Amino acid sequence: MSTQTEQALLDSIPTGLFIGGEWIDGETGATFDVIDPSTGDVIRTIADATPADGIRALDAAVAAQDAWAATAPRTRSEILRKAFDLVQEHKEDLALLMTLEMGKPLAEARGEVVYGGEFLRWFSEEAVRISGRYGINPEGTGHMVVSQRPVGPSFFVTPWNFPFAMATRKIAPALAAGCTVVIKPPALTPLTTIFFTKLLEEAGLPKGVVNVVQTSKSSALSAPIIADPRLRKLSFTGSTEVGRKLIAQAAEGVLRVSMELGGNAPFVVFDDADLDKAVEGALLAKFRNIGQACTAANRFIVHQDVADEFAKRVTERVQAMKVGRGTEDGVAIGPLIDEDAVAKAEELVGDAVERGATLLAGGKALEGVGTYYEPTVLTDVVPGSAILREEIFGPVLAISTFATEEEAVRLANDTEYGLVSYVFTENLQRGQRMIDGLETGMMGLNVGVVSNAAAPFGGVKQSGVGREGGFEGIHEYLSTKYTLIPVS
Repeated sequence: MSTQTEQALLDSIPTGLFIGGEWIDGETGATFDVIDPSTGDVIRTIADATPADGIRALDAAVAAQDAWAATAPRTRSEILRKAFDLVQEHKEDLALLMTLEMGKPLAEARGEVVYGGEFLRWFSEEAVRISGRYGINPEGTGHMVVSQRPVGPSFFVTPWNFPFAMATRKIAPALAAGCTVVIKPPALTPLTTIFFTKLLEEAGLPKGVVNVVQTSKSSALSAPIIADPRLRKLSFTGSTEVGRKLIAQAAEGVLRVSMELGGNAPFVVFDDADLDKAVEGALLAKFRNIGQACTAANRFIVHQDVADEFAKRVTERVQAMKVGRGTEDGVAIGPLIDEDAVAKAEELVGDAVERGATLLAGGKALEGVGTYYEPTVLTDVVPGSAILREEIFGPVLAISTFATEEEAVRLANDTEYGLVSYVFTENLQRGQRMIDGLETGMMGLNVGVVSNAAAPFGGVKQSGVGREGGFEGIHEYLSTKYTLIPVS
């Protein structure tokens, strides 16, 4: 990509807030910078919303709610489908923009455009399938009517690691259900959401239905919106620590909440696994998005009889990975999002090695511009290592071993998190036992990527509540109403 192409795209991004269908300056005129993590350069300076701006955005969403809820499902469907079509027209712009502000390789950014776009298409189809039921009650004294209604104005807080898909995964079902939206995109990667909002405008979305308030002071802006009695729904994707605080705030207003929180995904390789499949799955599950994904495999739990061979094959592939700016040809590993992410990777790897782990590849930050950390492989990681408890969020593959199936299940479940697990075995009965035995909301059996717009995404334990995607996704934005009509 040429610098001119990049600059032209960046120059096309609005710098204001999007409230009531207008791009406007924030209340104070304050701004903040968006940084390219591959260079450390400022790529765009945009409006910094205040709490008052957040309430203005909620005002607009509330004002638009009744009309949007009354809009024909087919009309809502067609707007989402038009947005999907516009995403396809602008897929290269969206991919490049994500690479510039987040750092992921361009090929992966293109994949995110495909994935994120599918939520628009899926929920455009679900918008016209919202249904209820009718029937006589058991006593024969009345007719029961059960209907579905939009929950109402919704507030979304999205993460920086998948700036397009996380916006569409929340916005699409809300719009399909008839809910209006205030979205606070991440301060580190807000530009993709802003660009997507332009596409929603072009698709014919009425004013006030979606409002965007980016800010460098997330908690200050979010708190008064969550406390406002007019808000009816909160959806957040991010860390469990922040999620707990938001759930506590939401409890005051008894808000409906969807929380997709932290992960500590086990990747279990049994001795009967197809190692070629397991290695390919490991590379996808670990190094996709530079390891910066809640679904990233965090703990590689490998049978002791195949652990050395698995580690050897993985290390050979990791050592061949090209590190660099995401726009360069052949790059597999881009920069981490910021210096804090690099420091965390260094700390976790250092702790593991100090406790006895063996470093097979990588293991250090790269010098020079940009926040790069080498793709890393550790083996013989011992119990008690921080890297087995904490979400790495970086390109570090940590291997420990097990001897029996029961031990594998115990190790896999030994975490407060329960988002996703990965299991590699050629034994059908064992695979079924893993489906039943692993405490996660999702599982990949002989596959390293599970996400799909048609499937319910979400976890158990401290990985969150609620589901996004699938048939289940739209019901997060609908409330059930029961009416009894007496028999005359």
